[in-house]
Amino acid sequence: MIRHLTLLAAAGMLSATALSAADNVSMDDPNIAVDYEEDGRYFTEDGVPTFNVAEDGTVDWPTFSGFRRYHAECHVCHGPDGEGSTYAPALKNSAIDMDYYDFLDVVTNGRQKVGAAENSVMPAFGTNPNVMCYLDDIYTYLKAHGSGAIPRGRPAKKERKSEVFAEMEDACMGS
Repeated sequence: MIRHLTLLAAAGMLSATALSAADNVSMDDPNIAVDYEEDGRYFTEDGVPTFNVAEDGTVDWPTFSGFRRYHAECHVCHGPDGEGSTYAPALKNSAIDMDYYDFLDVVTNGRQKVGAAENSVMPAFGTNPNVMCYLDDIYTYLKAHGSGAIPRGRPAKKERKSEVFAEMEDACMGS
């Protein structure tokens, strides 16, 4: 009995130390908090794209679009829902911890880290319209999931896609 309780206590301590970025993120954080909205896209005070989740769980269109695009292009390496894999890191944490402009640079231009302890390559996606046309959407989706505002999986409710988003998508994809 005592051994069983000791194992449970140890497991509890391990899980308490294995905190994700979401455990330390407040929705009042200026890197997440919505300061203004423009044509259905939400921004922080610094003009960085962010997400908006209504009280009933409805996500803004860019966040939903980001979920779709992430799973079309990124999850093969970075795992479902940005949770990471043995092959590539968890992007849900990158969207919280990494500067937005650094995130854009890495996705656009790629990155290579080679050393004794690490050997990783992120390919450049700067010429892939399926990524570049939706890069802010992917970022806001990862930011929403990384902050804990939305759980894993497809968001159950979403705002409808506005004409503005449809026009931007058509223009970017060359339709």
